[in-house]
Amino acid sequence: MRRLLLLFSITLSMTVPGMAQNAPEGFRPLFNGRDLNGWEARPHFDPGKLAAMEDGARGDKLAEWMKDAATHWTVQDGELVNDGKGPYLTTKEHFADYELLIDYKTVARADSGIYLKGTPQVQIWDYTDPGKYRIDADMGSGGLWNNSAGAPGKNPFVLADRPFGEWNTFRIIQLGARTTVYLNDQLVVNHAIMENYWDRKAPLAATGPIQLQTHGGEIRWRNVFVRNISAEEANERLRAHEGQAFASLFNGEDLTGWKGAVDNYEVRNGAIRCKEKHGGLLLHNKEYANFVARIEFKLPPGGNNGLAIRSPGQGDVAYAGMCELQILDSEHPKYAKLDDRQYHGSAYGMSPAYRGYLRPTGEWNFQQVTVDGSTITVELNGNVILRTDLSQVTEFMAERPHPGKDRRSGFFGFAGHNDPVEFRYVAIRQLPATPEKTAAR
Repeated sequence: MRRLLLLFSITLSMTVPGMAQNAPEGFRPLFNGRDLNGWEARPHFDPGKLAAMEDGARGDKLAEWMKDAATHWTVQDGELVNDGKGPYLTTKEHFADYELLIDYKTVARADSGIYLKGTPQVQIWDYTDPGKYRIDADMGSGGLWNNSAGAPGKNPFVLADRPFGEWNTFRIIQLGARTTVYLNDQLVVNHAIMENYWDRKAPLAATGPIQLQTHGGEIRWRNVFVRNISAEEANERLRAHEGQAFASLFNGEDLTGWKGAVDNYEVRNGAIRCKEKHGGLLLHNKEYANFVARIEFKLPPGGNNGLAIRSPGQGDVAYAGMCELQILDSEHPKYAKLDDRQYHGSAYGMSPAYRGYLRPTGEWNFQQVTVDGSTITVELNGNVILRTDLSQVTEFMAERPHPGKDRRSGFFGFAGHNDPVEFRYVAIRQLPATPEKTAAR
């Protein structure tokens, strides 16, 4: 096997590459135009199952796949070439928030794509093949084809493919699961949530590799460049999307418009900060029923706070209000033994959120909360970590009921718990009232 892989490497290296263009400013190449340095091979395979293998078994499996790749992948004139068969070239590096540039050229009747974070896929179609019109091939390439039927992003806005024989260029931006795709400079998917094909109930993995799918016909790739997106830039982009629809609740200077435990909070460097060893409810002075709220928050080590949802204005909002959504440094050792319904993003004591999507302690996080009737959706850094209908919750932590969970309106704000958690960019967009359920319905 080692000899075969060596021969494969030599074969690739001996080709005479046509030099790929220089990386655009801020980008770096993932393919060097000569060999497969930085790449491995995988077929359509659940990355969670691969990660769960013992190291030896995983290494053997990767070697087996790479051996198969040697018969289907070559490098010709600075281009990655696949014959339409075999496992997919996969970056050894994993990515979180990033921008990808890549060119491809394929042939009639081929069917390919790009896996993001190890998940299928940004689709590449033969848009001229009538045999695939029933599965929307005629709509063109670039859609998140493995999203659920009718889900945003499943099909592209426009057909932007160039004729066969010409190169196409993708520009893909991924912020958490929020995915934007340009094909040949045309926007075809805008800020859509990419679903986790491997587990539809769970969010997309926080990080993962980029894979070049091979399926049904020759495909060529070149000019593969990536740019990691910082937390600050990711937050700016997430905040900007439809940002004009949101009204700010915080002027960045003082607590005008807020009520409750105002003496226990302060404004520092343009952020609302809970004073250390203080707490209590800090509420915006307007009541809301259905709404989308956006905040940015920063946790100190072990930090604990919460979002008050439909608070009556007094009492423990986790029980008297609709709920308290946890703001918590979930991975701190002192929280290792909490109930699942106590970690970050959870509806405290009622519904657990998925973990693993907080930025490192000390960095700003972006969170969006949608409250619509009895349902709550929490999106953290572009990943949906909670989607729950509180009217259906019947089991409570410590068997303690939440009498306020069915409230239809109340105040929004923060539920401080003695830690200097900071909040900036606090904005809200009201939603229409929930239609009354008639007896017939």
